[in-house]
Amino acid sequence: MFEDLSLKLETIFKKIKGQGRLTESNISDSLREVRRALLDADVSYKVVKQFIEEVQKKAIGQEVINSITPGQLIIKIINDELIKLMGSDKTEIKFSNIPPSVILLSGLQGSGKTTFAAKLANLLKKKGRHPILVACDIYRPAAIDQLKQLGSSIGIPVYSSEEKDAIKIAKDSIDYARKNARDTVIIDTAGRLSIDEEMMKEIEEIKLQVKPHEVLFVVDSMTGQDAVNTAKNFHERLDFDGVVLTKLDGDTRGGAALSIKAVVDKPIKFVSIGEKLDAIEQFYPDRMASRILGMGDIVGLVEKAQLQFDEEEAKKLESKLKKNQFDFNDFLDQIRQMKKMGSLKDILGMLPGMDKALRNATIDDKALVRVEAIILSMTLKERTKPSILNGSRRKRIAKGSGTTIQEVNKVIKQYEEMQKMMRNLNKGKMNRLMKAFGLPAGFERNFS
Repeated sequence: MFEDLSLKLETIFKKIKGQGRLTESNISDSLREVRRALLDADVSYKVVKQFIEEVQKKAIGQEVINSITPGQLIIKIINDELIKLMGSDKTEIKFSNIPPSVILLSGLQGSGKTTFAAKLANLLKKKGRHPILVACDIYRPAAIDQLKQLGSSIGIPVYSSEEKDAIKIAKDSIDYARKNARDTVIIDTAGRLSIDEEMMKEIEEIKLQVKPHEVLFVVDSMTGQDAVNTAKNFHERLDFDGVVLTKLDGDTRGGAALSIKAVVDKPIKFVSIGEKLDAIEQFYPDRMASRILGMGDIVGLVEKAQLQFDEEEAKKLESKLKKNQFDFNDFLDQIRQMKKMGSLKDILGMLPGMDKALRNATIDDKALVRVEAIILSMTLKERTKPSILNGSRRKRIAKGSGTTIQEVNKVIKQYEEMQKMMRNLNKGKMNRLMKAFGLPAGFERNFS
């Protein structure tokens, strides 16, 4: 996500910081490069023009030119303008005081709308709401089955009908929600083209009939500038309340995220960053700006960790650590919690400076699966008393897990490193933890 743009901005900032003093001339030269980087990222030309004008107006002020750290001040100005460009503050979904609240999803074919519907339902369920999913895509083959499978996997009911009338299905789902004490209705509509007049009229009629409290436009961020143009067309017909950017983990240059708010004047409310049904985040403009500028997203990382945090388990682990009883069962629990948070590269990329260190690093998430297989091939006694793991036992474990003795030895060493870290997890020993997961040496320097 934004890797190419981040790399270009990083190079530009190095040049700015290297200037002995800043003048209107070298500020203009730097901003010309920023302008080119944004255009290469497929940001709208009009948006880039206005963005550069705003930055330049603030950057050529006496406060910056006379500052002891002018380069850092310019970076701050660019950061502030990026936040402003993407919406300044996060925006919540509107819910009705009288249930059910109705959320209508719209978007193009292939935008990831159906998967997002399930992700949103899953997120709201975790927050204590009781949603249902509504299958109003009556045109795409197997669309209803797909939504049912997704709903089943997260324990959320799906309302559907054999009738080929999307408007009636949407209306009837509201009554179904009331009768079944469901406080949130998420309506998944058919993907449509903005030039398809008949399909656009259908979704306009659905909106008119169900009177949704929130209309979200779901768009594939990999479509870049096309996403912005499509959003504009949909907004003219639906007057939607917010935007959802999907596939931000893919090969996207970032143009949609940086342009769409300025063009339609509607906030980005969610981003979808993976295939798993928990791979959804509320959109925070300030955090996204930090990621683009390589500053990481510590708050986001903490929130990810908190979602997997179990207070009782944490107390048990703390007690074991005090008694020096951290064993392979605990090691396995820590690995499983980390897997729930997402890919290792995404997690580490949220740490300040880590995006640069990770740029050429190969991080294999399957390594965690192999570690898990090795631990599960141990007997209960071996997990609780690793000291008994002699050569013959290691050979048996390798055979049982489909790995090699060398891999088993590596996992045992990883466990010993983790055990030491858990006793005394401090800044100076972070590199050992990185090594334990097969990451390049020297990562700890990115924390200073």
